[in-house]
Amino acid sequence: MAEPRNLRLLACQIDVPPMTRAEDRDAHLKRTTRLVSDALADNPADLVVLPELSSIDYSRPAFDALDDLAEPLEGPSFDAWARVAQAHDTHVVFGFARQQGGDRFISMGVAAPDGTCLGVYDKLHLCQYGASMEKEYFTRGDHVLTFKVNGLTCAPIICYDIRIPELSRSLTLTHGADLILHSGAYYRDESFATWHEFITARALENQLYLLSLNRAGTHFGGSAFCRPWMDETMPKLFFDAHAEDLRWFEVTASAIADARQGYTFLKDRLPDYDALPNG
Repeated sequence: MAEPRNLRLLACQIDVPPMTRAEDRDAHLKRTTRLVSDALADNPADLVVLPELSSIDYSRPAFDALDDLAEPLEGPSFDAWARVAQAHDTHVVFGFARQQGGDRFISMGVAAPDGTCLGVYDKLHLCQYGASMEKEYFTRGDHVLTFKVNGLTCAPIICYDIRIPELSRSLTLTHGADLILHSGAYYRDESFATWHEFITARALENQLYLLSLNRAGTHFGGSAFCRPWMDETMPKLFFDAHAEDLRWFEVTASAIADARQGYTFLKDRLPDYDALPNG
């Protein structure tokens, strides 16, 4: 088996305007695909990542308009980002509201460099507190998704998923994730202040890379990139607090191996904590 190569990642903290019509969604897709294409023309990447529901506004008015804004897996959002993937020989992970039969999902689709669809991840844990009202509109997912880029295993998760540690642990131990792609729509409500503590813990306890990507805006922003090991000399890397911000990062298998060799958290786990006697 070929050795993993470095992965160059472009993470896009983009603004998403209010919308209630498919025409608004498609105009937004036209702007953002042009923005990302221009960035890739100057600075290529192996993988491009967009925030949660990057195709539509995260708001009750938009969710009330899901009859117009939701789409099938290979709908307008996939078509737009597949063209970017083909034109720039890259993978694109994008967020959209997916319609399948009578169900709607908060989804991340993956477009491959050849323009095909590598799969879709539907949000497993729906959020219903603060500014979130997802259980009123969406169905939770029933599967995980991993895919490889340059031999490194990537796994998308969405927003509230990060607060359930079993998911990230399973992606690490069972599915061999090297990079968790955590796309969110983190509004600055009462839970915003704890978000970065959760991503720090998930990256360090699983000793992998973790991109936590929010949308831009007055009430959003603050995306971050976590390495397999972080300390005062190597902190997590923050995006702009509010503005649109496109950033490139390097992901290497050697950094994961070094962290796991130097700090043996995963190796030192006991096989079964539920089996331990009480007292």
